[in-house]
Amino acid sequence: MNLIIDVGNTYTKLAVFSNAKIIHKKKVRPKYILKHINALVENYPSLNKAVISSVGEISESTLKSLNHKLNLLIFNSETKVPFANKYTTPKTLGIDRLALVSASVLKFKEKNVLIIDAGSCITYDFIKANNEYLGGAISPGIRMRYKALNNFTANLPLLETEKPKNLTGDSTKESIHSGVVFGVLNEIDGVINAYKLKYSDLTVILTGGDAKFLSKQLKSSIFANSNFLLEGLNYILEFNSN
Repeated sequence: MNLIIDVGNTYTKLAVFSNAKIIHKKKVRPKYILKHINALVENYPSLNKAVISSVGEISESTLKSLNHKLNLLIFNSETKVPFANKYTTPKTLGIDRLALVSASVLKFKEKNVLIIDAGSCITYDFIKANNEYLGGAISPGIRMRYKALNNFTANLPLLETEKPKNLTGDSTKESIHSGVVFGVLNEIDGVINAYKLKYSDLTVILTGGDAKFLSKQLKSSIFANSNFLLEGLNYILEFNSN
């Protein structure tokens, strides 16, 4: 059994994998990581390997404690991955993006794949059928766009994310919803269509916190998978264990 630890800025996701399938998943505050991992180790005695991916802060003492309990892989830019990385600045490439591309290698072998992660930022990552990762794009996520309109203007309010009622907003609030949400949807559809002009056999994956909100509104054909990052981290753990 494998334990996957994905440390974000606000929450940490914990997932237990058995035979490449998630059998337990939990989201916790980073300061409670050890408490919950101790419980998982007790509840799943077969747990013996773990991988930690962190874009947030995690203390050295926590890492030492984890390494004492389990065979721990600390995922970083130096970790071996199951594809040829053609990114020209690999040390600046987010490890979350590396994990997503790894998941695509596992799930969609010998296919041209575009992975779209709709979270704080919207990232686009493209890997060719010959297993070469070329890179992608980064743009502001939905919440970042709402916050930017509020932060960089004097009078626009900060709104919660909401599906627009119409393309043409008949109030300031509806105009903001239309601009943000339709802006994101048209961006994503536009990027997908641009890739399809070059790669007609393109497979598209949508993941991240806003994937569910966006998936039913997109015109393009996609696979939505909220666990894609966790699956990628599990694959990286197995890949480095072997």
